[in-house]
Amino acid sequence: MKEQPGSASVVQGITADRYGIGYSGIGYRTSGVRVVPLAVKEGEPFYAPTPENVYSGKYPLSRFLYIYVNKRPGQPMDPVVLEFLRFVLSYEGQQVVVKDGYLPIPASVAQQELKKLEE
Repeated sequence: MKEQPGSASVVQGITADRYGIGYSGIGYRTSGVRVVPLAVKEGEPFYAPTPENVYSGKYPLSRFLYIYVNKRPGQPMDPVVLEFLRFVLSYEGQQVVVKDGYLPIPASVAQQELKKLEE
């Protein structure tokens, strides 16, 4: 076993080791490694981490990435923070997510979160 300081190092190490296996976020995938399809239980089908399988829940090892904001109860959110969150949830913001190798959140989720910002 080789401990690595971060996901990029894991992927780099696997690329250099023909028999290596590692765990990293999908955004760090390169042409030098391949993803491993997974099954939830023995005897069940294996699913690759395609967008369809992740969104449907068939690929069992996925999660949302969350943004937490320190906001005082009863006080308005800082306008700069609010604008940043609106950008993150916008189409343009989600295209940055895609450019970095991750899956965007579904538009319905983005709309739900935008409504929360207006409250």
